[in-house]
Amino acid sequence: MSDTEKSTPATDLAMIAVFAALIAAFSLTPSIPIGVVPITLQTLAVVLAGLVLGPRRGFLATLLYLAVGFAGLPVFAGGAAGLGLLAKPSVGYLLAFPFGAALAGYLARLFASWRGARQYLGFFLAGVGASLLIHAVGIVGLMLVARMGFVAAFVFDLTFWIGDSVKMFVAAAIAVAVHKAFPVLLVRRQPAVA
Repeated sequence: MSDTEKSTPATDLAMIAVFAALIAAFSLTPSIPIGVVPITLQTLAVVLAGLVLGPRRGFLATLLYLAVGFAGLPVFAGGAAGLGLLAKPSVGYLLAFPFGAALAGYLARLFASWRGARQYLGFFLAGVGASLLIHAVGIVGLMLVARMGFVAAFVFDLTFWIGDSVKMFVAAAIAVAVHKAFPVLLVRRQPAVA
């Protein structure tokens, strides 16, 4: 896309669908069960959706992923699906995904014009901010569904921080490479007028 090319609904829809599928694929990678919440690569894909697509399309891609999963397609960790997941301890993490992607995209826009190591650091920090939001809502979900106290839920959640930090390094590196190849992805564009 050139700097002057307008976004089209078809292009936006295609990117949203591709990233929803990417999140599903990363969710279905072999998971490591840690207590009541499995470790997967889905947070990497969720944050990457925001870093690459920006806040609106990243939010919509993640929302689409959740919609198809809650509708019954087995796209959640371990091939789970359906509305029954709303009663699982991991529900807070799942429901936070669209907002995490949106936050990553919003923050990534602030760093999109930076280059080199500064852009990588900016994207990494955007990913960390999104990850912190996802963890905060995940802790609330653990407290409500698993009936954990705040301290117990927080300590349990800490087990995911190292892995998620590594995922944010990877997401930032991928986002930098994508934006180097397609520098206008995060630029605010007006929809094409027919």
